[in-house]
Amino acid sequence: MDDQEVMAVQIGRPLRSHGEVVVRCHLGLPVVSRVPPILDDGTPFPTTYWLSCPLAQRRIGRIEAVGGVRTMEARAASDAPFGARLAAAHSRYAAERDALNPELEGRRPRGGVGGARRGVKCLHAHYADFASGHDNPVGEDTARQIEPLDCAVRCVVATSSGVVANPEWREPV
Repeated sequence: MDDQEVMAVQIGRPLRSHGEVVVRCHLGLPVVSRVPPILDDGTPFPTTYWLSCPLAQRRIGRIEAVGGVRTMEARAASDAPFGARLAAAHSRYAAERDALNPELEGRRPRGGVGGARRGVKCLHAHYADFASGHDNPVGEDTARQIEPLDCAVRCVVATSSGVVANPEWREPV
């Protein structure tokens, strides 16, 4: 199966740019891809590491729905070492993203993880960054809450009509 087709099915819409898969699940499907800082239509895009895994998206969405972003914001404000690691993650993320296209002038993405200048904007982006092998305290904490990503069957399958969401896929209990 083509990774680009798989990721489009996983996120439920066409991709806005080519993504390079950097993390795969135990079933071989994309979990996280690296996205260019400028999308195909010329739009600056601050999120370098994009989460496509439906299981991770679903579980992180539940955490966000009950105040997970506010919880991480409060922790960053009250726990100095955690806050310092978060600030370092934002700086590293922005520098890495900017290094992907150093010749860009004018409109370029800004901010750190998920485009945030500080604090926490999106647990999905922090988790994708951490899952990609980076030090990110918010992503690390999120990983503890959502992993393992242990699906019994693939979330996406190839059929005679193309790549589709697998009707047999269920969230593991």
